[in-house]
Amino acid sequence: MMRKTNENVLELSLEDRAEIALKEAVRKLKIDHAWHGLPLYILRDGKIVEISAEQLRAELGLKSD
Repeated sequence: MMRKTNENVLELSLEDRAEIALKEAVRKLKIDHAWHGLPLYILRDGKIVEISAEQLRAELGLKSD
């Protein structure tokens, strides 16, 4: 499910459109990991950090099992 964006998206700069696409891809990845109960690993302050599926569900406002 893609969120509705600005109807004049083609009037935005390429950089702005790329940022919108990247944010949407990350949102979908978080939903997918939360749905399947998988943790997500990110780099934060030079260290690899695990974000549990439960944390993702809470962040996204999804119901826990």
